[in-house]
Amino acid sequence: MAKRDYYEILGVSVTATQDEIKKSYRKVAIKFHPDKNPDNPEAEDKFKEAAEAYEILSNQEKRARYDRFGHQGVGSGAGGFGGGSMNMDDIFSQFGDIFGSGGGNPFESFFGGAGRGQRQKKGSNLRIKLKLTLDEVAHGAEKKIKVKRYTSCEECGGNGAQSGTALKVCPTCNGSGQIRKVVNTMLGQMVSASTCPTCNGEGKTIENRCAKCHGEGRNLEEEVITVKIPEGVSDGMQLSMSGKGNAPKRGGMPGDLLIVIEEQEDEALKREGLNVIYDLYVSFVDAALGTSLEVPTIDGSVKIKIDAGTQSGKMLRLRGKGIPDINGYGKGDQLIHINIWTPKDLTEQEKKVLNNLKDSPNFKPQPGKSEKSFFERMKEFF
Repeated sequence: MAKRDYYEILGVSVTATQDEIKKSYRKVAIKFHPDKNPDNPEAEDKFKEAAEAYEILSNQEKRARYDRFGHQGVGSGAGGFGGGSMNMDDIFSQFGDIFGSGGGNPFESFFGGAGRGQRQKKGSNLRIKLKLTLDEVAHGAEKKIKVKRYTSCEECGGNGAQSGTALKVCPTCNGSGQIRKVVNTMLGQMVSASTCPTCNGEGKTIENRCAKCHGEGRNLEEEVITVKIPEGVSDGMQLSMSGKGNAPKRGGMPGDLLIVIEEQEDEALKREGLNVIYDLYVSFVDAALGTSLEVPTIDGSVKIKIDAGTQSGKMLRLRGKGIPDINGYGKGDQLIHINIWTPKDLTEQEKKVLNNLKDSPNFKPQPGKSEKSFFERMKEFF
């Protein structure tokens, strides 16, 4: 099923400001919030859909890529990478600030009561740049990268207490992680919630801290991670590996590892979308008489035929020799741009031969109607 347009999901225009996007997301999220629509899978799907849309459109960099490349530009559907796998914990941990909540369930102040309970914490994301050759872009790759990230402490099991001993219930908030206040107003009772200052919203306190992580429940480690790059990625595209980011303090879900693709320029082949362009230089003797030449492609060298009388600027097409579409919709082509090479230095003998041919009728330019201009040829291919 095709993804819906993110602007359409939030009900805003493509020129909407960040404030307009934020307000609209808040409105849609409240409408489809699961606490307001219990046992309604359709409402929950729309709630997640709105959160995914806001995740992209609230980020200037992601929004720019989405505006230019659509869902493909933000990694959606790229072989397990991308932004289509948000769950409830992701949403509440990332976007709770929009609803004025200091933690836990960001909808408590709207619906009164504990709602869905305290949410699991999520660690911060990591972002790295990964350079790929044109060959790796075209055929996919498996790369091993070293990443320094916070991982759950093995000594205490991630809870920050010595040898993983039990934590104490916070005496200030009684384990809720929040301090709730009820205020009487003209409209009735209003409930507000703020993060507990004693336990920082965790609901529990540590009596004896772990000696290895000093009570953080995590340690900074260097890890070698294997990254599988799908074929057809492009420069600037961002891929995501769930759970390979930083672990949060004292338990919770690790963040994600965000991989930004940097495509290295190839010496011979130039990429243009899904097509690959190669400039082939041919002597005017070979162009006049015709010949066969080898040209490089992303799949190795192939031999092509140059017809007698080939003109400079002619474009040859090798079908299916371009870059695969990341969503599996076929492959681009390789376009070969013919350039007739004119020698700069000639011997006296060579000059004599050419002078003898200079006045020959066949050496005088006689472009016919079939000879198309450079711009006409380019329009045919793009």
